[in-house]
Amino acid sequence: MGKLNLKEFKFGWPVVLSSTLGIGLGMSPLPFYTIGVFAIPLMKNFGWQIDTVMFALPVFTFAALFASPMVGYFADRFGARKTALWSVFLFGITFIAFSLNTGNVPLYLTLWALLAFVGAGTLPMTWTRAINNWFNENRGLALGLSLLGTGLFGSMAKLYAFNIIENYGWKFAYLGVGLLPILIALPVAYFFFRDTDDPKVADKVARLRAEVPAYRKGNSNGLTVKEALRDWRFWLLSFCFVLISFAIGGPIPNLEKLLGAKGFETVDAVVLASALGYAVIIGRLIGGYLIDRFWAPAVAFVLLSIPAISCLLLQSAELSYSTALIAVMILGFGAGVEYDLLAYFVSRYFGMKNYAAIYGFLYGFFALGAGFGPVIFGKFFTATGSYDSILGYAFVAFLVGSIPLLFLGKYRDFSDTTTSETSA
Repeated sequence: MGKLNLKEFKFGWPVVLSSTLGIGLGMSPLPFYTIGVFAIPLMKNFGWQIDTVMFALPVFTFAALFASPMVGYFADRFGARKTALWSVFLFGITFIAFSLNTGNVPLYLTLWALLAFVGAGTLPMTWTRAINNWFNENRGLALGLSLLGTGLFGSMAKLYAFNIIENYGWKFAYLGVGLLPILIALPVAYFFFRDTDDPKVADKVARLRAEVPAYRKGNSNGLTVKEALRDWRFWLLSFCFVLISFAIGGPIPNLEKLLGAKGFETVDAVVLASALGYAVIIGRLIGGYLIDRFWAPAVAFVLLSIPAISCLLLQSAELSYSTALIAVMILGFGAGVEYDLLAYFVSRYFGMKNYAAIYGFLYGFFALGAGFGPVIFGKFFTATGSYDSILGYAFVAFLVGSIPLLFLGKYRDFSDTTTSETSA
């Protein structure tokens, strides 16, 4: 591929900025990155076991299975902007509501289900819908930049919540984390997040087309949801991302507990776990750069199989600080590319006609692995006192989940009303 025209960023940077904050302070990272930190005081105050705390994630997953396709439909039908703005606000309010829990497990689980429903609009499917419309040549890089927030704010939120818990208690920590999307992401999205079909940016879109000859508007062509569900690529992606999300999502919320079981002090375990967020940032940038220049399935195979190494390292009987750091960084690197790749695959193989809804359905399968992974990890630890055996299964899941991506084939061309395939 030739040199990319970075002029797309001249016009699309406000959408990238608002998406970075919206995704980074939304449903994708905050619940998963902070649950491990909150688990410690919840277990101490309420007498819960780790698998009780982590059982919230399967509940969260089932709610997301229903919520994500529905919210994706709303984003396609009524616009990504309205969907995202309302969802950011309601997500923050619901997160704050966790501070009201008094040890009632049903209330705790109900709040997790509600969090999935009201927060689904903060998922990448809404924000990346606009990214895909603003960017063509630099789509992978733009997606990578917009998804940087998951690593950046996920890592910061972990340390932020831990510090508030240490100084003011877990109730104030829920309040502090819940205010982040309301005070930061919501105002920026209100002023800057607009899709290419918004009349208020019509002049800017016209200038983009004039200055970037290769730019093309792609939000009107593509497969419908029904057509996508009949496509074998949809089911191949579903299979792969269930396994990959299990292998990545399982260990992340359990990292503090996993490292503690290996002999690390709580502070060291939290610091090590927070390094995962910085690795996510690296993964986002490298992954986005590569998929703009090379065939995305091949890039995906390489980048999503490498994290299997982290499973082997974390199984070490005497895990040193440096080895643990390397393992966490490798795991974070894998976590840094999965959302980018899913968004890119949807745009290239299914088009933009029903992008958010199709992404929502695929996210449901992704959520299955990410939701059940942590609780399965937790149950293995409760039963055996170690995470070593489940890490072995995660190693296999990385490999089995990444290899089939090589069969996706050529990208589809949605520049007209046909769905003909074009060379990658």
